[in-house]
Amino acid sequence: MIFITAKFRVQPDDADNWAGITHDFTTATRAEPGCLWFDWSRSLDDPTEYVLVEAFADDDAASAHVTSPHFKAAQQTLPPHLVETPKIVNFKLDQNNWSELGELAVNR
Repeated sequence: MIFITAKFRVQPDDADNWAGITHDFTTATRAEPGCLWFDWSRSLDDPTEYVLVEAFADDDAASAHVTSPHFKAAQQTLPPHLVETPKIVNFKLDQNNWSELGELAVNR
């Protein structure tokens, strides 16, 4: 799988509406056949920082994502709401889903 984490610093005036601003892009991406997950989180320390955790089944799925019409639209519509260019970490992993965090196992 292709595993990506990206940090977005959003304009303060747009931070509370980031879910609305990214709604169409998020919905379309989640509907892509090779999308395993595409999840936004908001920082507890900085309300203008959002982290996107996303994964795609393989190189073909990741390529389809970045060449999709909704990705191209996001390249135009999202930057005006950002303070700076997002930061990214991108890995190819021999895995296709989440693993359990054994150190915090829940025994019920």
